[in-house]
Amino acid sequence: MTSPLPDSPQAPAAPGPLAGVRVVELAGIGPGPFAAMLLADLGADVVRVDRPGGPALGVDPATDLSNRNKRSVLVDLKSPHGPAAVLDLVERADVLIEGYRPGVAERLGVGPAECLARNPRLVYGRMTGWGQDGPLAASAGHDIGYIAITGALALTGPADGDPAAPANLLGDYAGGSLYLVTGVLAALHHARTHGTGQVVDAAIVDGAAHLCTMLHGLLAAGAWQDRRAANLLDGGAPFYGVYPTADGTHMAVGALEERFYDTFAELLGLTRQQAALRADPARWPELRAAVAARFLTRTREEWTAVFTGTDACAAPVLSLSEAPLHPHLAARGTFAEAFGTVQPAPAPRFSATPTALRRPPALPGAHTAEVARDWDTPALTRAEGPADRKARR
Repeated sequence: MTSPLPDSPQAPAAPGPLAGVRVVELAGIGPGPFAAMLLADLGADVVRVDRPGGPALGVDPATDLSNRNKRSVLVDLKSPHGPAAVLDLVERADVLIEGYRPGVAERLGVGPAECLARNPRLVYGRMTGWGQDGPLAASAGHDIGYIAITGALALTGPADGDPAAPANLLGDYAGGSLYLVTGVLAALHHARTHGTGQVVDAAIVDGAAHLCTMLHGLLAAGAWQDRRAANLLDGGAPFYGVYPTADGTHMAVGALEERFYDTFAELLGLTRQQAALRADPARWPELRAAVAARFLTRTREEWTAVFTGTDACAAPVLSLSEAPLHPHLAARGTFAEAFGTVQPAPAPRFSATPTALRRPPALPGAHTAEVARDWDTPALTRAEGPADRKARR
């Protein structure tokens, strides 16, 4: 897979459908910054309020892609001028995003009450794992714990093994960031229609549970078994799963519909008798063994060549570094090399207001003076502190 990546994108005249929307992001980690990145990718002017003391988790800010398309100001919220500087930004903003534990923003003087008093049209987006209330609200947590109690983690992994952690995509980003962005955009529409802002409480546990809505419906209808790898979509069916190949890599199969399965079985080289085992779930272990044996006869590259251009619904399982070179993704520009880094391009796409990778990851405090000028908030420069101004210079 040697398809070239598209050139670094150029900023279009209209930088996305959210051009003109101002967002204040109180620096955090994980789903909050990713949600703000999504808004920035869509064209919003996102100003990240970084704190003194260096980046979270020790990640080099220059490589933190969740801070692309943003600007950064440095504000010490514990300093006498810090809260006032943020409230000055809030007064001129449409949206604020914070990912603190419940009560922290209030203690810092930038909670919903203070912000909405300053700007009644503000959409105040809150990103937490457990939510703003409930027995676990004040507890520490991470993605794996959130998806564990919602039932989502129990869906992953083999029937005879342990649940498998799907990185932090399912909880933090699917159940967290995407729901926060959905809520913020809905509340922004309401604010522009009715003139009143509100608080959006986005909890990862709520979002992760909501993602399972279809499965709860199937479970209630008796069409889903409440155990791993026992259903059509969780690896229980031999024609929907992952198989190793001769070179130790893998192919993914999703030949659910009969006509696609027939194409898959023929191209894989199953006998007519083996292919017919699909109709008898009691004999699915035999079919799985036959499919697995066939996949082991060739490498992933060879099987990819066999299935490419067909409706067999089989695809190579690629690593993060391999994915940008897949011919289809390269042709669509799904990834781009921008500012020296290969990264996913903004999504989704818009016909009238195209998006772009306009800025590299924002370095903490790099845009304090610029934002103070553009947003007419001179209090920003008073909230940095002497050491931070010296470091920025």
